[in-house]
Amino acid sequence: MNKIKTILVDDEPLARKGLSIRLQAFEDIELIAECRNGREALVAVQEHEPDLLFLDIQMPELSGFDILKKMEELDQPLPLVVFVTAFDHYALKAFEVHALDYLLKPLDEVRLEETLVKVRGYIEQQEDAQHKADLVKLISEVTGENSEEILRQLAEGKPLTAREYSDVLAIKDGGEITRVKVRNIEWIDAAGDYMCVHEADKTHILRKTMKELEIELNPKTFIRIHRSAIVNINQVVKLYTHENGDYYIVLENNKELKVSRSYRDRIKQAIK
Repeated sequence: MNKIKTILVDDEPLARKGLSIRLQAFEDIELIAECRNGREALVAVQEHEPDLLFLDIQMPELSGFDILKKMEELDQPLPLVVFVTAFDHYALKAFEVHALDYLLKPLDEVRLEETLVKVRGYIEQQEDAQHKADLVKLISEVTGENSEEILRQLAEGKPLTAREYSDVLAIKDGGEITRVKVRNIEWIDAAGDYMCVHEADKTHILRKTMKELEIELNPKTFIRIHRSAIVNINQVVKLYTHENGDYYIVLENNKELKVSRSYRDRIKQAIK
């Protein structure tokens, strides 16, 4: 049984004791810390990285809402939060800050059990989603298909097979066909109805769409950085932010290319 790491935060000793005793009845709840105030809570969350936080709202110095705000400011991962309060008018505010649930004092055992059922269901959904995401990512790396296509094929019950990509790109120019070695391509950009395929010392003109090239080239090597540009990730030596907030990559030949906002995360992940 996976334990749900849990922290209690309440300035009232009797309230902490009462909730602690009630939680002992649930085998999957592992109480790892009890905190008397917001300062202790911030330290405990950072140290233990709990799955679940039972958080009193009204406390001196830092309220429960203040604690969550501080965690966001410190860029700490937020656990699941169940607010504990003696005042039901806080309920709406609790959900505004994305609390999973709230409990009214004095605690009702049936209501507590309902809350933990909700907690377990949420954690299970998170784990299923993460497992599915990891599986799709692995299949994507093996097959070369994008994640959306993999999900579609899985939904339709189609088999997934690894795709092989050619080492050369055939470029037709009049009556001639030039075989360009894919590893020598530095970047590709669009020029109207044509694609400009850039090597170190030559640029080839190809009549294809960007989407057709994305299908033909290995997505682990050739990454889209803009609506009209693809780059060979092996040619990238630097990613930097301009003073105006725009992202740029620098290739081995010192060529700078702008990265559009919609592709920033993808290129950052590829570089890492």
